[in-house]
Amino acid sequence: MEFRNTGGSPVTAGVVTFGTHIIDLLGTDWKTITQTSELYTPIPPGGTVDRMWTLCVDSWRVPSGWHIDTRDVAAALN
Repeated sequence: MEFRNTGGSPVTAGVVTFGTHIIDLLGTDWKTITQTSELYTPIPPGGTVDRMWTLCVDSWRVPSGWHIDTRDVAAALN
């Protein structure tokens, strides 16, 4: 995932929040699991950071045949 700093000063701290949806066989969205992680910083003005995060969901939350889909991502700067 790529984050771009479009501001005029460096980003020195922040968090990323992911919303991972649990989807059944028919496509019904049963639950959203929210996970938060530190944003990779610093990001200089006009710069980007491109990183991957590993998101985990307990296996008992996803019955056989169901799947997960991380649809929501938001960054908050400190």
